[in-house]
Amino acid sequence: MKQIFENTKAASRTLATLSDEQRNEVLIAVADTIVAQKERLLAANAADLERMDPSNPLYDRLMLTDARLEAIASDMRHVAALPSPLGRVLMQRTLPNGLRLSRVSVPFGVIGMVYEARPNVTFDVFSLCFKSGNACVLKGGKDADESNRAGVALIHEVLARYGVTTDVVALLPATHEATAAMLEAVGYIDVCIPRGGRKLIDFVRDHAKVPVIETGAGVVHTYFDEYGNLEMGQRIILNAKTRRVSVCNALDCLLIHRSRLGDLEQLLAPTVAKGVEILGEEACGIEFMDYKMAVKVVDSLDEAIAHIARYGSGHSESIITDHADHARRFQQQVDAACVYWNAPTSFTDGAQFGLGAEIGISTQKLGPRGPMGLEEITTYKWLIEGEGQIRE
Repeated sequence: MKQIFENTKAASRTLATLSDEQRNEVLIAVADTIVAQKERLLAANAADLERMDPSNPLYDRLMLTDARLEAIASDMRHVAALPSPLGRVLMQRTLPNGLRLSRVSVPFGVIGMVYEARPNVTFDVFSLCFKSGNACVLKGGKDADESNRAGVALIHEVLARYGVTTDVVALLPATHEATAAMLEAVGYIDVCIPRGGRKLIDFVRDHAKVPVIETGAGVVHTYFDEYGNLEMGQRIILNAKTRRVSVCNALDCLLIHRSRLGDLEQLLAPTVAKGVEILGEEACGIEFMDYKMAVKVVDSLDEAIAHIARYGSGHSESIITDHADHARRFQQQVDAACVYWNAPTSFTDGAQFGLGAEIGISTQKLGPRGPMGLEEITTYKWLIEGEGQIRE
């Protein structure tokens, strides 16, 4: 695998020779090819689905459909239409000695991505990395290996057609050994991003010798305040929980003010009708990724905030209330990447935030936080110009 890393690192330097227009042309061509060759991608995905129990919460994440492929292609076109994140002058100044300083945005270089049963990630990561001038090394899970290989093969065909080295996108074997090799690829991988469940993220963080940006795992809460609107609450809770139960922004725990306990049955009626199993507060702190949801009664806004501080994962949290002061205090005091007022956590998504796609949802505070798009996978360097000045 060292040869793969060496090839990708070398290829990353060639991306600087491409203009933004050339990158966009390739991305649009890949998007068109995804639609034109849907049957090929769906056939590979069907082979993966055959090996997974449909009752597995990851089954929905693994599944590709015509509509999902169309959405992947649409997101890729959106990325192509976004302004380039490269070459932006972030700061300029002239020192008293006449030296002219500029801080300019540049690619990381090579981004390593470790992910589970999410074949759409293959395309999302490629589009964002290619647009931002980064090469990428992908390490998918064995559950999606056929889908990932079909996706990367399609990307390679388009790259070759446009005269771009295929080494800018590499897919490692779906083995634990490959993950370990990526995490130890110092000098080749500039940053590693795990996208999956808590177990995967913890493993990557604990074993990586390369820099890591944590993404993905989310224990998500919604607090129904004493001033919450019942009809609005029904819609928000239903959407947050059941739009896609297997994703990281899906609702896991509903907190409800004790004064509204009489409304609980009606509040949850649409969600229960969708087949969601309601559990007690003993299930708090679990990321279900399934048709299950914990409910806890709280006596105050302060108790709701304290509960989230204890059990939340820093991903997405929401309050449903008509009381503006309660909403502002919730948004100020809740420590999470995305904090909502009268809206479902299902909106935590790069495409929904206008980023085109996302490479993940960062739950850490050092570096990017929340949905990571193009700007979040660039860094910067200082450019200094002088006329022969020397330092005393």
